[in-house]
Amino acid sequence: MSYGRIKATQLIDKVTTADEAARLFEHGMVVGASGFTKAGDSKAVLDALARRAEKEELKITLMTGASLGHDTDAKLTRAGALAKRMPFQVDRVLREAINRGEVLFVDQHLSESAELLHNNCLPPVDIAVIEAAFIEADGSIVPTTSVGNSVTFAALAKRVIIEINTRVPEAIYGLHDIFQPDNYPHRNVIPIVAPENRIGRRSIPVDINKIAAIVFTDIQDSPADIAPPDAKTIAIAGHLLRFFEDEVKKGHLTDRLLPLQAGIGKVANAVLSGFKDSNFYDLRMFSEVLQDSTFDLLDSGKLSFASASSITLSADCYDRVFANLQKYKDRVVLRPQNISNTPGLIRRLGVIAINTAIEFDIYGNVNSTHIGGTNIMNGIGGSGDFARNAYLSIFVTQAASKDNRISHVLPMVSHVDHTEHDVDILVTDIGLADLRGLAPRERADRIIRNCVHPEYRESLRFYFDRACQLRGGHTPHMLEEAFSWHNRLREKGSMK
Repeated sequence: MSYGRIKATQLIDKVTTADEAARLFEHGMVVGASGFTKAGDSKAVLDALARRAEKEELKITLMTGASLGHDTDAKLTRAGALAKRMPFQVDRVLREAINRGEVLFVDQHLSESAELLHNNCLPPVDIAVIEAAFIEADGSIVPTTSVGNSVTFAALAKRVIIEINTRVPEAIYGLHDIFQPDNYPHRNVIPIVAPENRIGRRSIPVDINKIAAIVFTDIQDSPADIAPPDAKTIAIAGHLLRFFEDEVKKGHLTDRLLPLQAGIGKVANAVLSGFKDSNFYDLRMFSEVLQDSTFDLLDSGKLSFASASSITLSADCYDRVFANLQKYKDRVVLRPQNISNTPGLIRRLGVIAINTAIEFDIYGNVNSTHIGGTNIMNGIGGSGDFARNAYLSIFVTQAASKDNRISHVLPMVSHVDHTEHDVDILVTDIGLADLRGLAPRERADRIIRNCVHPEYRESLRFYFDRACQLRGGHTPHMLEEAFSWHNRLREKGSMK
């Protein structure tokens, strides 16, 4: 074991196995674990906890930063170890259990989890499990590829288990900017006026007396699934880049734009990758997750700096980044998610937010979490933190899918995550609708003309025209028909 990674030598006797550390958990506990979009997550202790739960009754409430890798959520679900999960997940097995009602899920804005804990609005954390590159002499934790909610978990948990992952080089030290706002009513100012401002320390403070166990691992983060751009994502990226170019011509933006935020997935990667061949330069990011496209842009010279809460990469990009870590350390920073996602900073910096919708309606309401209004997909994540507070709030999706049996532009969304008041720009592979300054009836006309798949445009226009004629009102709807497209899909397998 690499005991040299424990600089606080009085903690060496805390080193144990994952199975022994898992014995510290008790039925009904609240557990806070590191991990944000498969990065910097517990890779041994939670896995051992799942094995233990297969043999005895042991259910926990599990809080993380965002999603976990290495099928950890699936293993815990199959073992019956999860009573409640929050604030975000992407695991198919867990998702199905949530939708069957077997696991309770709290879908939260990612900026809020730490706030709720600090304000005692959630049950206290019994045990925190945090991945580290090493432990400093004062017992503080140097994180790995994410920060997430780890700062809060370390501060508030009764006991802390540290997983030291020797796969992550100690040279990662200095990549993190750890700053914790004070509790109310004495909340301090967060002095960030540009993404590159560093305002905190390099490690996570923790009461050394709370460290109950240290477990060594040597396991790389689960690789991100980076799908190559396809015709639809390329079209969406093209519409957006032309829009940005027009905004520059109008004097609304400069060629440097404003700090960018992009959600995870192939659409976000396609959009960011499109900047490589654009006229934009000296770009900056103030986001949640740094993906392959971020480092491609850094390498191309188009991107000058990137701030987020985690780094989530494909296997090839991971190797490239960590083999050249010194090249990126001055141009990348990882922060707690209640800093990366805090509404005040998003508004102050004028972030351009680009996030993915499952569906949106003719008035600009967006559903980013539910299928058919009932079944959770992943969760709202940080999209709400950014959408409501961004300089530009942009949502993207394909116009239609499944051989065009499903339209993603509808009379009314089946679930509302982002209201029309928080949405500026909607983009599909068909086109882009700029909704700024438009009344509901104007929004509907523009969305139908610009964003709807041709096979659905006439039907959607027919719905809107009849709603105006037969119902009227500020936001015309025919409630008896508003969800008819969803009903047809459920009953016949197509919205046509």
